[in-house]
Amino acid sequence: MKNRICITMLFLCFLAATFTLQAQNYKTAIGARLGYPLSASLKHFVSETSALEGYVGTRGYSGYRWTNVSGAYLYHRPIEEVEGLNWYIGGGASVYFWSFNFGFGENYGTTSFGVQGYGGLEYNFEEVPLSISVDWVPTIFFDSYESGFGYGYGSLAVRYMLKR
Repeated sequence: MKNRICITMLFLCFLAATFTLQAQNYKTAIGARLGYPLSASLKHFVSETSALEGYVGTRGYSGYRWTNVSGAYLYHRPIEEVEGLNWYIGGGASVYFWSFNFGFGENYGTTSFGVQGYGGLEYNFEEVPLSISVDWVPTIFFDSYESGFGYGYGSLAVRYMLKR
């Protein structure tokens, strides 16, 4: 499980190194989603109002841990009254890899899937290549360990703008 996370983080760092820094419009950013779950994030605008975001995250508690791989399509619109502030909505999906060890001698794992909605705010700083966002990501889980509706997902994200 840790090897998958390390390989994914190295891939994201390699991908980040291939982009060039420019001075104007935000196109691509890499950073962290600090929340539920803690994740590494890559966000890329495919048009002026539409972005794709991919992230890999992990979360653990006593006796179990999961790692997720998620992707989302996000639609952005500016809030005219505040320069650099946008709202966004979108949808996406996740795959969750669960591992369990409750101390009874046997470890096991399972996989589940989730369909997600996104709603949030993003602020892009003009003077520095930094973007912050806060969002809510309600999720419907299918399969395995956790089936049903999860309302407690979301994060505060901090991203470095690679291409502006």
